[in-house]
Amino acid sequence: MIERIVIIDSVDPVSFYGVNNSNFQLIRNLFPKLRMAARGSIIKVIGENEETALFEKKIKELEAYCVRHNSLPEEVIIDIIKGNEFKELKKDDVIIYGVNGKPITGRTPNQQLLVETFTKNDLTFALGPAGTGKTYIAIALAVRALKNREVRKIILSRPAVEAGEKLGFLPGDMKDKIDPYLQPLYDALEDMIPAVKLKEYMETKVIQIAPLAFMRGRTLNDAVIVLDEAQNTTTHQIKMFLTRLGMNAKMIITGDITQIDLPRTTQSGLIHALRVLRNVPGIGHVEFSKKDIVRHALVQRIVEAYEKFDKEHENDPKTDEPTSKKEE
Repeated sequence: MIERIVIIDSVDPVSFYGVNNSNFQLIRNLFPKLRMAARGSIIKVIGENEETALFEKKIKELEAYCVRHNSLPEEVIIDIIKGNEFKELKKDDVIIYGVNGKPITGRTPNQQLLVETFTKNDLTFALGPAGTGKTYIAIALAVRALKNREVRKIILSRPAVEAGEKLGFLPGDMKDKIDPYLQPLYDALEDMIPAVKLKEYMETKVIQIAPLAFMRGRTLNDAVIVLDEAQNTTTHQIKMFLTRLGMNAKMIITGDITQIDLPRTTQSGLIHALRVLRNVPGIGHVEFSKKDIVRHALVQRIVEAYEKFDKEHENDPKTDEPTSKKEE
C-alpha cells in the first residue's frame, strides 16, 4: 500500500468536486479499492501502486476536461474513469466554455472574423456600434490564450473618460471612483471564469484591469492586452498604449467612433490611429455593423433610430447634443 498525492491546481474546486462534493463522492464510488481524501487542490489516495497510478491518470483527464468546459457532469466522470468514449460537444466556432459549461462562440460572421483576425495578427482593431459583442469576444479570446498557456497574463484597460457624469463626485478613494468605468470588463470575466479562480487571477495579477493612464512606462510581454472604448483616447494616449506591445503579446483595440465623449476640441486617438496605421502590415481590422448587435432586439432599433435622427438634423442648430455624446 502506498500514499499518492494528486494536485489539481489549474481547475476551480467547486466545478471539479461538484455541489456538496457530489462529483468527488462519485469518483470515490468508482474506485472502491482506494481510500481517498481531498482538501482544496490536493487529493490524497492510499492503495496499491497500480490502482493509485490509474487514479492519478484519470483525475488528470477529468481536470483537463473541467478546465476546458468549466463544468464536470456525472456522465463525463463515469465515461472517463471507465474508459468509455463520450460525446464531447465539438464546435469549430467555440472560443471557450464559460461558467457552468456555457459555450462562448462567434455568433455573427463579423464576430467569427474577429476570432480569425486575432489569430493572424498581433494587433487588431475591432470597430462598431454598441451591442455588437466587440469587447466580449475580445476578452473571450484573451481568456482562451491564457487557458491554453499561450500567454502568462491578461491586461484589460479603458480610458476613464466622463460621459456626462463627474468622476470627482463619485464616492470613495481613487479605486472606488475608477471601478465603475471598468465594470463592463469585470462583467465579461465573471461570465467566463469561475469566481474562485477569477479572484485568484486578480490577486496574483495574472489578470490586470486598469485605467489607461496606468499603462505609461510599462512593456507588456507574454500577454493579451485589450483596450476598450478606444474612441475616448487622445492621440497621445493611444500612441502610448500601442507602443506598450512587448514580445509574445497580442493587442485588441475596440471602439465605436459614433460615441466619442472627449471635449469637442480634442481629436479621437482611435480615428487618428486608424488613419496613421492603415497600411502597416501585421495589423488587422474588423468593422461591425447594426446587423451584428446581439443584445436585446430593441437595441438595434434604438441605434437605427438615432442614426435616422442624426441624418435628419445634421445641420439643425437646435440640436445641442452632438452624436458623439450618446451613451452606450
